[in-house]
Amino acid sequence: MTSPPTRIYRVTIVCLGNICRSPIGEAVLRERLTRSGLAGVVEVDSAGTGDWHVGQGANPRSVQVLDDHGYAHHHTARQIDERWFADIDLVIAMDTANYADLKALIPSTAHHVELRMLRSFDPALAGISEPDARLDVPDPYHGTDEDFITVLHMVESAVDGLMGELPELIAVAR
Repeated sequence: MTSPPTRIYRVTIVCLGNICRSPIGEAVLRERLTRSGLAGVVEVDSAGTGDWHVGQGANPRSVQVLDDHGYAHHHTARQIDERWFADIDLVIAMDTANYADLKALIPSTAHHVELRMLRSFDPALAGISEPDARLDVPDPYHGTDEDFITVLHMVESAVDGLMGELPELIAVAR
């Protein structure tokens, strides 16, 4: 007797244009999932709330910071819309503006979708209720190369916290 197929738990990480922060988040989470053996259980992708960069690759500075820190990546920017929520279990916003945009976009019938801010998973920020600007991952688009490194470190800390919560999130979704 074979067991029924396990349903894939789907995570989508969202920023404004899907070329800076969310591709970094996607690459970091994908690496952590692979390392932990959860890559076959959890699927991750990313999107933007805006359409300015649809079809483009990640920002060259995002690519550089991922390369410099050993993260595999391949990315084409996409825009999230209400149809995505039929398949998403967890949608993760990079900042409070993304959170508000996503909250307005999630159909009222998508009761299974959990909306969180990425840094709400960071243990160092425990106790801060969402949405809160203290949980924002700042958009480095107009910033310096150092700003992209700062974003990577914020993402890594939050993703490490998310990895600790994933087993429970997956169990609740099933």
